[in-house]
Amino acid sequence: VQLVESGGGLVQPGGSLRLSCEASGFSFGYYAIGWARQAPGKGLEWVAFIFGDGGETWYIDSVKGRFTISRDNAKSIMYLQMDNLKPDDTARYHCVFGGNWYAPPRKNDGTWGQGTQVTVSS
Repeated sequence: VQLVESGGGLVQPGGSLRLSCEASGFSFGYYAIGWARQAPGKGLEWVAFIFGDGGETWYIDSVKGRFTISRDNAKSIMYLQMDNLKPDDTARYHCVFGGNWYAPPRKNDGTWGQGTQVTVSS
């Protein structure tokens, strides 16, 4: 299993970014997959996840209405559209497969990508 994130960068508050996660090595369309993040000096937290058929999604309260998770099963790619970004969104964002979505994220649960850095600052 391999997960490769892209799309991070430096953006001003109120700006937008779209993260991508290219997956390989498993039957992508059958499984839930999600995003976790770690801000400087803070612990890991789930941001959003999406079930295999894309019909059900979950978001942490702090990003509801601003972030949208989606997937293209034909291309084995997951996306996170992030709008109206805030400084508190500054973190390293990781794509995760096989995580325990109903418990705090841990890097030894499931497969994690290397992550992509998102910095929101004026």
